[in-house]
Amino acid sequence: MENRKAIVEMKNINKVYGENHVVHDLDLTIYEGEFLTMLGPSGCGKTTLLRMIGGFEEPTDGQIVIEGERVENKEPFERNVNTVFQSYALFPHMNIFNNIAYGLKIKKKSKAEIKERVETMLKLVQLNGFEKRYPSQLSGGQKQRVAIARALINNPKVLLLDEPLGALDLKLRKEMQMELKNLQKQLGITFIYVTHDQEEALTMSDRIAIMNKGYLDQLGTPEEVYEKPSTKFVADFIGESNIFDATVVDVIDNVVNLAFEVGNAEALLNPANTYYYNEFVYVSVRPENTLFAKNPVDGFHIVGVVKEQIYIGNIIKSNVVIANGQIVKISRLDVSVSPKVGETIYLYWKLEDVVIMKSRAHQIHSVIDNAYLGGA
Repeated sequence: MENRKAIVEMKNINKVYGENHVVHDLDLTIYEGEFLTMLGPSGCGKTTLLRMIGGFEEPTDGQIVIEGERVENKEPFERNVNTVFQSYALFPHMNIFNNIAYGLKIKKKSKAEIKERVETMLKLVQLNGFEKRYPSQLSGGQKQRVAIARALINNPKVLLLDEPLGALDLKLRKEMQMELKNLQKQLGITFIYVTHDQEEALTMSDRIAIMNKGYLDQLGTPEEVYEKPSTKFVADFIGESNIFDATVVDVIDNVVNLAFEVGNAEALLNPANTYYYNEFVYVSVRPENTLFAKNPVDGFHIVGVVKEQIYIGNIIKSNVVIANGQIVKISRLDVSVSPKVGETIYLYWKLEDVVIMKSRAHQIHSVIDNAYLGGA
């Protein structure tokens, strides 16, 4: 990815409203032609970041670079980006042709060029023959296509999309996800997409930037953020995960021995991290990777009782209560290989299927210690 051309660079970005620090010391590079999603719950700072790229907000400090040029003090129309909003923002008194053509008319393009480019856009978003209709005569999905066509007709290098599918019903939303992804690949334009929907982000993105209370918790491919979450928040926010509090007992031959409140377990050492005796960590294992046995397994001692089973389509979820009252989830595709309700079982996992995560407080203290000691 690093060999590709950077199209948007955000360097040490902070945004403060009064006493509310919305974005903290954020660095983010977005590459030409990629589909990057900013994902996180309401209030995490993702829309503020998008608005700063688009020119609708100014950073309190830091630099925003688009195509090699600093733009944090430039107006929205001075940047080679366009924005698609959830509300569509179509002109109700204009027909679809004039809505799409609006930007070209402002730029005083010729009638022939406007006609040709609008027709191209209508074909691209599959709205041929709709040019004489008005927004009130369109469905939600059709309105969103018009909004996208209007944004794309100016040939922006970057398209910003602020929860553009949020107002659509589930079936139409899923259809539009695929259409947007295919459109982005066809055009080769950089899409920066904001959503709070984890499944949407995993489905559409080349990379996902996961925001948490103004911090960038993790940046990676859908596979990376799901399989190897870097923080407790990411593990909990992306899909389902069983997360345990633990302390490090020791590390022997690349195996980390862990003490839980209710027993003990093991995990594979991540060579990128150093662990210390009695260090507090979080341990995450996905329900589909959580295994069970009727007898203890070497290196593990976590006992639970199966309280219920939930059928979700072709997946059977079992909820297991362990000694401290925590619910541990197990997912299977076949009821015949699921634990039985009322059964006492021993939980374990393959060592490579578990992720050990340090707390944010520990990460901050490590940075301070490195700075104090002159480390990198």
